[in-house]
Amino acid sequence: MEALVMASGVDALASYADRPPPLNEPTRLARLMGLEDSRELDDVELARRVANGLPTTVVIAFARILGRSKVIGLMIPEATYRRLSKRGKPLSRDHSERIYEIGRILDALARVYHGDLDKMLAFLQHPHMLLGGDTPFDMARSSSAGAETVLNLILRAEAGMPV
Repeated sequence: MEALVMASGVDALASYADRPPPLNEPTRLARLMGLEDSRELDDVELARRVANGLPTTVVIAFARILGRSKVIGLMIPEATYRRLSKRGKPLSRDHSERIYEIGRILDALARVYHGDLDKMLAFLQHPHMLLGGDTPFDMARSSSAGAETVLNLILRAEAGMPV
């Protein structure tokens, strides 16, 4: 299972270097999250997985992209992550939804920046005037509405609008 996680996260960003981005959104998200059968996922199956709780391995995959301190601690309490991971239990629905929302943002950024992690992280970490001076990462993790706001900003940039 650990080898599978190592093939996810940052390594999955390489597929975004192609134009247009490969596959459908659920498959891209599943690859970013390191889910085992990412090729067979559709919207319904991904929604079910999020509702039932994603495996703790998605935390590792996202920590490889964003950095451990951005995921463990800020998005998921360390004690919760350790407890669930040790017991082989999935994340709660709430934590799974947070991961999913950040995953959608990472997917959109990877499309805009063609998988360039440095550019993606620069966007996420710098305050943005259209977000009231908040960083996109802080806005996105604040609530589902905040994540949607950041996603809309990225989609506007992808469409060629100045942001």
